[in-house]
Amino acid sequence: MQTIFVQVKCELGRSYDVASAAIEDTDGISEVHSTSGDFDLMLTCYLDDETDIGRFVNENIQTIPGIRDTHTIIAFKAFG
Repeated sequence: MQTIFVQVKCELGRSYDVASAAIEDTDGISEVHSTSGDFDLMLTCYLDDETDIGRFVNENIQTIPGIRDTHTIIAFKAFG
């Protein structure tokens, strides 16, 4: 199992639309959090080991209407 976090910048006024679409329409996205700072949302994704992370982000997240930019963080190990 691979764990990634994807920070998302949304078009102005679209954060709630993007969050709803991400959690409802995209397999692999487990959680969506609103955040402060440079990004509007943080997505937690659990992917099979065989899944190509770049392709997953490119085809399943960046294509959600209302997303302007993404930043992907790959997690190596969970503690606790």
